[in-house]
Amino acid sequence: MRRTLRWLLSLVVLIGTVAVAAPATATAADTTSTDIKDRLLAVPGMSLIEEKPYSGYRYFVLNYTQPIDHRHPSQGTFQQRITVLHKDVSRPTVMFTSGYNVSTNPSRSEPTRIVDGNQVSVEYRFFTPSRPQPADWSKLDIWQAAGDQHRIYQALKPIYGRNWLTTGGSKGGMTATYYERFYPRDMDGVVAYVAPNDVVDKEDSAHDRFLATVGPKDCRIALQKVQRETLVRRDALEKKYQEYLAANDYTVNTVGSLDKAYEATVLDLVWGFWQYQPESACADVPDAATVSDQALFDYVDEIGGWSSYADQGLERYTPYYYQAGTQLGSPDIEQPWLGDLSRYGYQPPRNFVPRSIPMTFQPWAMRDVDTWVRQHATRMLYVYGADDPWGAERFRLGAGARDAYVMTAPHANHGANVAALNADDKALATERILAWAGLSGATAQASYDAKLDRPDTAHALKLRP
Repeated sequence: MRRTLRWLLSLVVLIGTVAVAAPATATAADTTSTDIKDRLLAVPGMSLIEEKPYSGYRYFVLNYTQPIDHRHPSQGTFQQRITVLHKDVSRPTVMFTSGYNVSTNPSRSEPTRIVDGNQVSVEYRFFTPSRPQPADWSKLDIWQAAGDQHRIYQALKPIYGRNWLTTGGSKGGMTATYYERFYPRDMDGVVAYVAPNDVVDKEDSAHDRFLATVGPKDCRIALQKVQRETLVRRDALEKKYQEYLAANDYTVNTVGSLDKAYEATVLDLVWGFWQYQPESACADVPDAATVSDQALFDYVDEIGGWSSYADQGLERYTPYYYQAGTQLGSPDIEQPWLGDLSRYGYQPPRNFVPRSIPMTFQPWAMRDVDTWVRQHATRMLYVYGADDPWGAERFRLGAGARDAYVMTAPHANHGANVAALNADDKALATERILAWAGLSGATAQASYDAKLDRPDTAHALKLRP
């Protein structure tokens, strides 16, 4: 992946540990307690940040001590933030990660609702505050992150003894896959949503073919015209961009210039539209020939976010761009309709990480995972959206896969889920999730809760997996 699409209309709230004077820690007496908080805090290395009340559940925000390097655990530790949505130790447990920061407000992934279970949510290493100090970036890789999940599972399995599933969307779906690849005996099932799989970083033509056919043709053409017009009016709109940056005290030192940051945002537009907008939003695409400068500027902001390439927008996602440029890869799309209007093309992840952080790409990392999935995937479900550009390069199953599935939700985007599948696929997916959770024959699921089951907008509203 040469460059990942960014959208910092992000609602991610990096909630810290405010309102807690000091972490609570376990005592020896806690090991015999039946109270779930006491049992959690009896786990060596576990400490409490806060407990938040929620009807029908206990909800805890916790820190867990992890080694910086799982190969050399004596060489220092860091505090990894996790949350536990506790229902009952007799229910299955779902381990969830977005691959980014963890939300500190109670929420429930789709598999958690399907199995009516507990949920352990994990913040990905190096996303603040779960970052070692000082930060040795060479310790940010998919194997080390899988080691984090493995240790959390080992620590909590004695408490939550029923079946475990792991899940996540986008980079979280990738994370669930990598965890299964390195620790295939931990989980009883994997549900990975819209997980990109960039096996060969230098070959991204699948994305170009996808963008040439996705959605209604007139909508594709209208978006391309808006994108071209935004580059044609570069001089006028860059003045607005400069005013926008100044008004928000934003800088663009990492990317290197206002012009490069401006173009990077514009080049995200088409991909960004199909990633998160429904087909019905085609009606809202402005007429490029008649739209005013301000309306054009506002539309690009709505779809892509002008803060995306400011230093202040990039900073919290440095761990993502680092991984995209060292292991995960990043798409490089051609966008031939722009012609010579583009000065820089799709910029690589290296442009979005401070130069003080060294990066070397490892082309074998994704090939290894892809080969493993094709040959060994067992009790794994992949769900993709038919309109989602990230699904152009997806995980596929080979002859060695067992009880594993790849399903596509029609007309769905990067928010595709089991509920969006056609009726037959939805029934099969639900049945397999329940079976993997040890609930064969069960049909009842937890009732929908508007707060717990709201879409993950904290992660969704940005153009990256």
